[in-house]
Amino acid sequence: MPDAVVIGAGPNGLVAANLLADAGWSVVVLEAQDEPGGAVRSDRGVHPDYVSDVFSAFYPLAAASPVLAALELEREGLRWSHAERVLAHPLADGRCAVLSRDRELTCASLDTFAPGDGASWERLYAMWENLQEPLMGALFTPFPPVRAGLGLAARVRAGGGLRVARSLVLPVRRLGEEEFAGEGGRLLLAGNALHADLAPEAAGSGGFGWLMSMLGQTHGFPVPAGGSGALTDALVRRLNRRGVDVRCGERVTEVVVRGGRAVGVRTASGEGVVARKAVLADVAAPDLYGRLVDAAHLPSRLLDDLRRFQWDFATFKVDWALSRPIPWSAEGAHGAGTVHVAEGVDELTRFAAQIARGLVPDRPFALVGQMTTADAARSPAGTESAWAYTHVPQRVKGDAGEDAVTGAWDEREAAAMADRVEAQIERLAPGFREQIIARRVLTPPALEGMNANLRNGAINSGTTSIHQQLVFRPVPGTGRPETPVPGLYLASASAHPGGGVHGAPGANAARAALRARFGAGLLCTAQRALGRRDRRGQKSGHT
Repeated sequence: MPDAVVIGAGPNGLVAANLLADAGWSVVVLEAQDEPGGAVRSDRGVHPDYVSDVFSAFYPLAAASPVLAALELEREGLRWSHAERVLAHPLADGRCAVLSRDRELTCASLDTFAPGDGASWERLYAMWENLQEPLMGALFTPFPPVRAGLGLAARVRAGGGLRVARSLVLPVRRLGEEEFAGEGGRLLLAGNALHADLAPEAAGSGGFGWLMSMLGQTHGFPVPAGGSGALTDALVRRLNRRGVDVRCGERVTEVVVRGGRAVGVRTASGEGVVARKAVLADVAAPDLYGRLVDAAHLPSRLLDDLRRFQWDFATFKVDWALSRPIPWSAEGAHGAGTVHVAEGVDELTRFAAQIARGLVPDRPFALVGQMTTADAARSPAGTESAWAYTHVPQRVKGDAGEDAVTGAWDEREAAAMADRVEAQIERLAPGFREQIIARRVLTPPALEGMNANLRNGAINSGTTSIHQQLVFRPVPGTGRPETPVPGLYLASASAHPGGGVHGAPGANAARAALRARFGAGLLCTAQRALGRRDRRGQKSGHT
C-alpha cells in the first residue's frame, strides 16, 4: 500500500514521484499509455533508421529549470546536445534572423536588418540578466511566489520599475516595434511568442516572446542526446533505483473520495489502489474535475468556472525522414536546430487571426525542428530527421485555404494539411519535398489519442493567455496545486506555471503533499471503502 498514487507518467508526474520518493514516501505511478513519458517520447515510427520525437523536442525550459537540475539526471545517463545555431527565421529575400548562444553572433545578425538593432538586443539581454534569477524562482514555485516575488519586485524597481513591467505586458508586436528598427529582432520575439498560443497583438505576448528568446540566448534550445525519450528514461531510471513502481497500461477511472478526502484511485480493470497520504494527478484540469472526481465532491463554483476553461490552440504535426538536410535558400537557417517559417510579423498576425475566427490557416506558420542538426545520432550521416508543427483551431468553422478542410481530420484532410505545411517550407527551401523518404502525419485527434492530456492537440493543457495564468490557472482563485478535495493535488501543466517541460507543476504538487498528513482513522476508512469490491470478486488494492 503506497503513501502516494501519481496519476500519469508524463514529465510532471515523474518529477512529482521522484520528489516524494526522495522524501522517503512509497509511490506508485499509474499511466494509461503503454509507455511512460506523456509528451516526452521518441520512436523510430517514421523510418527504422531515423529517431523521431513524437511530441516535444527542444527543451529550453528544462535547461533552465532548477527542479530538473536538482534531480541530477546526468547521473542517470541524460546528455544534452545543441545545434550550431539555436533558432533561425528566414525570409524569401534571403535575409535571416539568427539566434545564437554566442550573443555577438545574434547581435551581428540583427544589425544586418538595421544598424543598431544588435545594441537593442543587448539592452533586452541586460534586462534578462537583472531579472533572470528571481524570475525563474517565481515561475518555478507555487503562486504566490512570496520570497522570489519580493526579489523580483526589488530587481524590477532597480532595473527601471514600471517601465520594465510595462515591457513585459506589451503585445509582442508593440515590443518589437519599440525596440527594433528592423524586422530581425521583431521576428525572433514574435515567432517565440507563438511557441504558445499568443498572437502578436495579445497582451503579455511580448513578455513571453522575450522570455523564450532570452532562454535561447542563455541556454540554447537543447535536445536530449538520442531522442526526447532519453529524458523520460532518466526520470524512470531514477525512480526505479528508489523502488518506485511505474505501471503502464493502467488507466485511472476514478479518484476515490471518502470522508471528504482523496484516499486512493480505481483503475479501468476495477482495481482499487489505496493512497495512505496523497493522490497527485498529472491530468488536465477538465479531465480531473470533469471525469475522475465525482461532481458531488466539488464546489459548484469550480464546475461553473471549468465551463469557461480555455484550451490552447490545436496542433498539427508532420515528421519526416529526409535524404539530406533541408536546402534552405537563406544561409543562416543551415545549422539551426529550430526554424520559424512565416513571411514577417504581419503573416504571423494573419495566421493567428484565422485561428481566432475558427479557420484552418491557408499559409500556416510552421515551427520546424532539424533534429539531426541538433543531435547527429538521430539519423544516418548526411540525412536529416525533421518535423514541423503548426496550429489550427480547436473547433474548425471553415478553411481559409482551398482544400475544404472541415476538422474531421480524415486521411484526405490530413494529407492536404501536410501538403500545405510542406509548401510553406518548399517556398524557402526549393527541392525540400524531393528529399522526403517517409513522413508521418499527426492530426489533433491522433495526438490526443496518444496522450489524453493533449486535448485535440492542445500542447499546454490550457491557454497561455494572461486570463488563465498565475492566480487564474486553471480557474480564478487557484494558482496552487491544492484542490478542493483534501489529499488530492493537481500536478499537470493545467496548474501554475503551465506548459513546457520543466517539472514545476509536478514539483509544486509533491511539495504541497509533503506538507500534509493524514490521520490513522482516514486510512482505515480508505481500506474499508476500497476493499468492498473484494467481497464482490474484484481485485484488492495493493502496492
